[in-house]
Amino acid sequence: MHVSAHQTRQEKQDIMGPTMKTPLHDLTIQENLSIKDALQKLDQTAERTILVMDQHQQLIGTVSDGDIRRYILRGNSLCNPVSSVCNTNPIVVFDDNLDMEQVKKIFLDKKIELIPVIDANRHIVNYITWSMAFADHHKRSVDSVTSPVIIMAGGKGARLDPFTRILPKPLIPIGNKPVIEVIMEKFHQHGFYRFFYTLNYKKEYLKLFLKESSFPYSIEWVDEDRFLGTAGGLALLKNKIDDTFFVTNCDSILETDFLKVLEWHKEHHAAMTIVGCYNEIKIQFGVLELSNSHLKRMSEKPVHDVIINTGVYIMEPHVVSYIPDGEPMDMNVLIDLLIKREKVAVYPIYGGWFDIGQWEEYKNTVDKLGAS
Repeated sequence: MHVSAHQTRQEKQDIMGPTMKTPLHDLTIQENLSIKDALQKLDQTAERTILVMDQHQQLIGTVSDGDIRRYILRGNSLCNPVSSVCNTNPIVVFDDNLDMEQVKKIFLDKKIELIPVIDANRHIVNYITWSMAFADHHKRSVDSVTSPVIIMAGGKGARLDPFTRILPKPLIPIGNKPVIEVIMEKFHQHGFYRFFYTLNYKKEYLKLFLKESSFPYSIEWVDEDRFLGTAGGLALLKNKIDDTFFVTNCDSILETDFLKVLEWHKEHHAAMTIVGCYNEIKIQFGVLELSNSHLKRMSEKPVHDVIINTGVYIMEPHVVSYIPDGEPMDMNVLIDLLIKREKVAVYPIYGGWFDIGQWEEYKNTVDKLGAS
């Protein structure tokens, strides 16, 4: 699909000039490169869509993070060429006939993130994003979302000892903010404002911080009388939760669109959705594959593609009924129970996950987020 109409030179310069944030070459990929290469491109840019081109720089199609997400969940390999997942009939505009009012209408109607700009020979010459089209005078409004977010903040944080002998893990600083403040901000950017905490270890420190801070959120908490594991504390909220809700560990920070995660969960009619992050596991040794005590194959330093549990979930309210009152239960036990009885979905992401649960990861998170 394409759009064309007359546009003045000044209008064209305004759109194609200084507002472009990401260089064009960072948003294009050759059709013969792998989906894994496309993921790296998406991870390196602030956009959610990249442009696929042939050897002559002509547009083949577009690939969004959602396209790749659906492709992976169908069991396909990330080693396949990116052309196998791209949309070969994207909406485009021509560089010599741009009607920005019509372009804005497309963004509003189609809810897309990016439109390629091509010439008469389908060469990619530029792109337009939502923010470029609407600039500063028309930003997307963020509606309040009533779905609550439960932050599991009762653990001891033993992996961060000796730091957590002094402060509870939820108050460990990322720059000049404790991690739970960063987590709430990430959710609030997408309209979430209702937060519940499960508290135990050094809970008075946390209560004092939450009471004395002037947050624009609704914040409540429940106290665990004893350690209830990574899921058991949810039972304390049985009479407080009546809507689809998020659950997050207090050491897991996500830079993702939580509204899209919520939409995915509802579209798949799941009892629970787990947010998983794509990762490469590199084995630093040669791996021996055996058959009947004989060597079948040796793989030198193989790389395995996996999706890792980020510790962030969406659940329907009735899921809490699976958790016994006052008894410890870990999240993996709850998940195993649900898999046997109901649908458990996965929402894959490809970056933007920061786990501060161990020292090395904490240091990396501070380096990346501490200055923000």
